[in-house]
Amino acid sequence: MASNRYPKNWKELALAVKEAANWQCQKCGLFCIKPGEPLSDAMKSRRRAYTLQVHHWNHNPADNRLENLVPLCTSCHLACHRRSRGNISPGQLSLNLKLS
Repeated sequence: MASNRYPKNWKELALAVKEAANWQCQKCGLFCIKPGEPLSDAMKSRRRAYTLQVHHWNHNPADNRLENLVPLCTSCHLACHRRSRGNISPGQLSLNLKLS
């Protein structure tokens, strides 16, 4: 994530969006993990699948109007970016893969 493209209060804003949606993906309906929530063994092995992220509908991370933000599970968020290539810059994915 290019942190210079997000506001300083992004973590708080994203948390508020997730809480307003009751930690549920707004595309597929999956209920995701809340911070500090105990995990079942099944959820531990699929932790990434149960992570809620905040997506910018217009793919502009500088546009943080509430109507432009939607909470999505990891799978749905990735699918949104695959279809439109989103706000991922050339080489960003390969760089992230090399670092992880």
